[in-house]
Amino acid sequence: MAVKRNQYKEEEKTKTKKSKEKRDSGLFFKLKTFFSDERLHKTFGLLCILFGLFSIVAIISYLFTWKNDASIIDGKSLGFIFDSEEEVANWLGKFGAITAHQFLKIWFGLSSVFIPFYLILLGVRVLFKIKLLPLFKTIKIGFVSMIWFSIFFALLFDVPYDFMGGLFGEQIILWTKGAFGMIGSIFFVMFTGFIGVVVLFNPSFDWVKERFERKSEETEEDFEATPIVNNVLKNEQIQKDVISQTIDLDDENEVEEVAKEETNDLELELELEETSSEPEEIKEEEKEIVEVESTNESDEDFEVTIPDEETVLEDGEMRDLVKEFGPYDPKLELSSYKLPSIDLLEDYGGGGIQMNKEELELNKNKIIETLQNYNIEISKIKATIGPTVTLYEIVPAPGVRISKIKNLEDDIALNLAALGIRIIAPMPGKGTIGIEVPNSSPDIVSMRTLIASDKFQNSKMELPVALGKTISNETFIADLAKMPHLLMAGATGQGKSVGLNAILVSLLYKKHPSQVKFVLVDPKKVELTLFNKIERHFLAKLPGEEDAIITDVSKVVATLNSLCIEMDNRYEMLKDAMVRNIVEYNAKFVARKLNPENGHEYLPYIVLVIDEFADLIMTAGKEVEMPIARLAQLARAIGIHLIVATQRPSVNVITGIIKANFPSRVAFRVTSKIDSRTILDAGGADQLIGRGDMLFSPGNELIRLQCGFVDTPEVDAITEYIGSQRAYPDAHMLPEPELDGDGGSSKELDESLDPLFSDAAEIIVNAGQGSASNIQRKLKIGYNRAGRIIDQMEATGLIGPHKGSKPREVYIQDVFALEQFLQNLKDKGLL
Repeated sequence: MAVKRNQYKEEEKTKTKKSKEKRDSGLFFKLKTFFSDERLHKTFGLLCILFGLFSIVAIISYLFTWKNDASIIDGKSLGFIFDSEEEVANWLGKFGAITAHQFLKIWFGLSSVFIPFYLILLGVRVLFKIKLLPLFKTIKIGFVSMIWFSIFFALLFDVPYDFMGGLFGEQIILWTKGAFGMIGSIFFVMFTGFIGVVVLFNPSFDWVKERFERKSEETEEDFEATPIVNNVLKNEQIQKDVISQTIDLDDENEVEEVAKEETNDLELELELEETSSEPEEIKEEEKEIVEVESTNESDEDFEVTIPDEETVLEDGEMRDLVKEFGPYDPKLELSSYKLPSIDLLEDYGGGGIQMNKEELELNKNKIIETLQNYNIEISKIKATIGPTVTLYEIVPAPGVRISKIKNLEDDIALNLAALGIRIIAPMPGKGTIGIEVPNSSPDIVSMRTLIASDKFQNSKMELPVALGKTISNETFIADLAKMPHLLMAGATGQGKSVGLNAILVSLLYKKHPSQVKFVLVDPKKVELTLFNKIERHFLAKLPGEEDAIITDVSKVVATLNSLCIEMDNRYEMLKDAMVRNIVEYNAKFVARKLNPENGHEYLPYIVLVIDEFADLIMTAGKEVEMPIARLAQLARAIGIHLIVATQRPSVNVITGIIKANFPSRVAFRVTSKIDSRTILDAGGADQLIGRGDMLFSPGNELIRLQCGFVDTPEVDAITEYIGSQRAYPDAHMLPEPELDGDGGSSKELDESLDPLFSDAAEIIVNAGQGSASNIQRKLKIGYNRAGRIIDQMEATGLIGPHKGSKPREVYIQDVFALEQFLQNLKDKGLL
């Protein structure tokens, strides 16, 4: 163990040394050295102090010279200071006048003096290392005060001293006067001031409550004082009367002595009551001590065992672990693993956009001509060239209804003789209408250009996925961990399988085998077979299975149930670790704050990919739908993400439960508008041109992308490169699923059969076939009870198993054999 630890230390030192040498030789180190130079800090501090003092003097001067300077400076730019013809009266000349004018007239008025004041504080701290006031608290209080006093001075001062509140305060007061009037503006200023005080200082109003409580207590004492005195006097009189009846009335001294004794008794009772009002906890502790002592005295053989508490690492022990071993490194077991080289991917188009000016001009003229034929005028048109389509943005003339342009989709497509015209009216976030026209010679977006892009390589996302390029030829990167699940649909041959490969390749180029695992479901048996080579690196499977890629439907159900168990186990780990998601959990585990002996481990992301969901729904139905819906609802926080693809986006395949839990959708070209609305809840997918042209919906908008193309030989080369490296002993093992086996029938036999079992058996034998609907109709019972009786008949051996659409086989052919069969069940106590 010591040898292995020393080896780890040497490897960590080597890594640290290499990274330090690389960092010291880069541009980052030079920039860091420049900005950490003390001379730069002193220069910056001195400039802040000088400009702050200059601005304060200029503002003070402007208060006396504004009549002369305001009319000259207003509307002038900074170049005004070099104009020798104009003269100003400010004490600091033209630059002082234009500075003060900017602060007072343009910005926040007199309250703008906070800005140079804060600059002076900042400069003193940087130059002299003196902390006059806390910077962040000062800027918070000063900013809120500057905003409020600007509004207050604008309300207080009117013409000609309108510069006291600045342009900001003036506009706010004009708006409030127009909306609420003068009285309402006063209330608005008072209300905002109160809100500012509460936000900044959070004052306590307990003094109001205490004052009212004090008044109420004084009132109660005034009302209750006399009755209390009267009651005391009455009690004393009653005591004297009782005493006088029990002793000799002539002995007054004796009466007084007895009365004194009674008074002492009352005082003793009061003291006892005050003593009994001690905290109950002390009494309970004393009671427990007495019970333990009495128990020890009475029963010497009684032995009490207190279980040991689980050891919890203190902060010092955690720091010692991190100091001795360093932070936990999940990549250490495969420390020699190398990410695939970019050279394994082909460059199909060079990433450039070929611009055809003649085609652009022709399409522009045809669009304008078509709109003019329907008396629709436009004021502006703009073209954005993409790899597959060109977006023409038009600004309609005032008074033109958007619906008129939207209804001309087919007419524009006819005039342009193009396939897949799509009109976006209006474009989100813009005051334009978009018309997407396919290019005559579309470019191929190679996966190489996406992976090599700076946006992907420097991405800080947990699970970055390079989906393709936008219309403006920008690389589009999405985070699968934020989606958190993806639903894909598209007709056959439109790029759906290429899109799945692009997602998987993106993760292979970004993640280490310890960070992500794939569960691949391929009912077609041919689409995902190439990933078998990385089984011991990236794939997860059930215990005892030979193939990690699942092709059998029964194994799909078992795998989904296993993932549900994995999800529950991970949530238990998160609960014990007192964190909310997998990122926080892994960070805590890496910092060695979680003990592996207590069942904690580093959790990799698990990505479930289902290539053809429609086939699973047709063969397994609810057995597949329910665990997928459960995973989609709950598995986001613990790092299990789903990618479900289908070529048949109909409502019986993509049900409401599935759609509700898959907010992110990808639609390749589909055959009808109904399919487009099923997958996207909007039209447009039927207007795509195919070959990777797709619409991505992250939940609130539609983004048109050209999917990155990755061919089968490229995937083969990538998986071959990864598979040739040192791997784990086996694939990542999922938990053993809890499947119902043959034990279910024997359990049925141990229970009493349904009271209508005999009648139902007679109906089945007479009909010659087992049918739950037949029993339901003849016995007038519910379908659930009829189905339960059918299950009991199968368990007892009366009928055969379910055979799909065919009726169940009845093993007993006549009534006499049935009577003997039922008698045997009665003898066993089942009937």
